[in-house]
Amino acid sequence: MNIEQNYTLKQTGSISKFLKFFIPSLLGLFLFIIPLPFGKIFNVSGVSPVNIGVGFISELLKLAIGDYIPTICLVIIVLSASLSLMAKCINIKNEFLKNILDVSAFWLFFRVVGAVFMIMIYFNVGPEFIISEDTGHVILGIMPSLIALFLIAGFLLPLVLDFGLMDFFGTMISKFMKTLFLVPGRAAVDTLSSWLGDATLGIMITNTQYKQGFYNKKESCIIAVCFSLVSLPFSTVIADQLGFMNKFVPFYLTVCAASLVCAIILPRIYPLCKIKNETFNNVPYQEEQVSEEGGLVKQGLLNAITRAENAPTLNTILVNGFKNIVDIYISLIPLVLAWGTISLALAEFTPVFTWISYPVILILELLKIPNAAEAAPAVLVGFTDMFIPSVMVSGEGFAEITKFVIGTLSISQLVYMTETGAVILKSDIPLNLKDLMVIFLVRTAISLMVIVPIAHMLF
Repeated sequence: MNIEQNYTLKQTGSISKFLKFFIPSLLGLFLFIIPLPFGKIFNVSGVSPVNIGVGFISELLKLAIGDYIPTICLVIIVLSASLSLMAKCINIKNEFLKNILDVSAFWLFFRVVGAVFMIMIYFNVGPEFIISEDTGHVILGIMPSLIALFLIAGFLLPLVLDFGLMDFFGTMISKFMKTLFLVPGRAAVDTLSSWLGDATLGIMITNTQYKQGFYNKKESCIIAVCFSLVSLPFSTVIADQLGFMNKFVPFYLTVCAASLVCAIILPRIYPLCKIKNETFNNVPYQEEQVSEEGGLVKQGLLNAITRAENAPTLNTILVNGFKNIVDIYISLIPLVLAWGTISLALAEFTPVFTWISYPVILILELLKIPNAAEAAPAVLVGFTDMFIPSVMVSGEGFAEITKFVIGTLSISQLVYMTETGAVILKSDIPLNLKDLMVIFLVRTAISLMVIVPIAHMLF
């Protein structure tokens, strides 16, 4: 440890205060940020060879309870609808239960719809467009990841949020992030958690930080739709589906380039530019403390140790984690099933996306993309689910350049109603469905301007 670090530790009080920041934050790094070959280290089949710690634990949990997930989903979703209906008839005195059960007619309707769909899918009865392998069962297949991830992350997120890790790294790059993307430096940690773990994980972090006052309304919205990137492991799935694993480096660098340009432009245009710089429920805004005196490392360490000093107790972490998990399961899981099934039913069983994609045909033709008419619906169907576009163009009749454009575009679009879109809408982040639709279309347009020239250079 050098002289400056020793001096910093003396300033902050003691080695024990430093360790209160360092040990939990180190665990947070290995659980949420740093990918390791857990699958090879522990020689566990059925898990990703390389993953972040939370992802590895989630995969182990999925293996352990995978066969029971449909039944678990059935219980959660039916309970959510039943208890929410009961909440309209009785007076709930517990504030926590009242907040998650006594909801508006809009949310209640979709909880009931989710319960009806879940019963149909579980017992395989009802209309084909609900219980098909291409609709309801696709969404049910997403549930193991969501249920396991939310359960694990619900208890472990404080290691990243409450012990100084985000404060330390945020201070390091605060000026860079603020200048380019109009967000605090701590947003980089959200991005890494999304990129290496899961996009919904990044949104969970963003929502929590927003409610704590570390982001204002505009910043939380920017981070949710610009930095909640599709995970690197899932990007390899898309590339493999389209036969681009031998070109994965240029494939993923193209995604990164498109996402970077979107992150620079989107905060400065509608609808993000109209969002006010207000905090959640007027909580005090936690400004990042950045000082040139003594260097950024010193300031970052001071900020981190100060944050760790005010960290919640273990009992508080467990209680809040339990509440967060119950809230997510009761509120979010039914919506993902309801909205995801409806979205996929529209995509698979109606000509809606074909009709609305006619203008896209002209755009793709102008951009000299082969199979424009066949590929156009895949450009817009990404709003429903990130995987469908690659499935639609994976056939032998599509040119390599078309597959490349659609594959990289589907990852760059970010807003998917079967996952991130539903999570954002149910969170406290102030974006509505219209905002998400506009952002999806704008992201699509910007991404195409980046992706298509690169595609023409490669093919």
